[in-house]
Amino acid sequence: MNFSDKIIWITGASSGIGEALAIEWSTYKPTLILSGRNTEKLETVKTRCEQKGANCLVIPLDITIRESIDGAAEKIFSTFDRVDILVNNSGISQRSLAIETPIEVDRKIMETNFFGAVAITKKVLPSMSKNKFGHIVVISSIVGKFGFPVRTAYSASKHALQGFFESLRAEMVSDNIRVTIVSPGRIHTNISINSVDKDGNKYGVMDPGQAKGMPADVCAKKIIRAVRKYKKDILVGRSELLMAYIRKFLPVLYYKMSSKIKPV
Repeated sequence: MNFSDKIIWITGASSGIGEALAIEWSTYKPTLILSGRNTEKLETVKTRCEQKGANCLVIPLDITIRESIDGAAEKIFSTFDRVDILVNNSGISQRSLAIETPIEVDRKIMETNFFGAVAITKKVLPSMSKNKFGHIVVISSIVGKFGFPVRTAYSASKHALQGFFESLRAEMVSDNIRVTIVSPGRIHTNISINSVDKDGNKYGVMDPGQAKGMPADVCAKKIIRAVRKYKKDILVGRSELLMAYIRKFLPVLYYKMSSKIKPV
């Protein structure tokens, strides 16, 4: 796929994998739409991307608010006639046991990680269908492949993404709309720091495994390579990815291992 003539909308573009994707994609000189809640950080990312040759537009967005999604889509389609690639990257993780977590926190995580991605996707699907072209990239998680302690709602939201977008892929084949589901493992970002605790507050701690994870720019390169090759489903990470294969091929061993993991 040639990215230079593409319009790419990235949510959660102010930091982490989203920021890394924006910067890496900039080398192909596409048009980038950068969305997220932190406008100041988005402007910083925009400057870096433009230095690399991309044409950038910052559209602030809170994916938990329907009016914000509607407004962002309206601004985009009043400026461009299409979105070629949508990257559903916005999300929030969790560090709390199910027994101590109020349902309101579970709903917050689902609203952010699942319903937000679905809502934005439904904003771009009509134009993609009309143009008979589009590519939707979904940043899920390795725990979208199996359950993991202190990630109950987070894991559920990522499982939901997997089910929705696999089904969508099958529905949109005739319209030439592709879907790439990305399941990262431990990537060195602030995802654990920005996770919510049992009270819905910021967790504020960098997980040791996260600190030693794959650099975000390396992850971004792998994702972009997968999009170029129209990959349907990829795992990105290091040795932690072994758990996904153990869960798939040796489930009994997985159950024993997961029950011995100490919640953090």
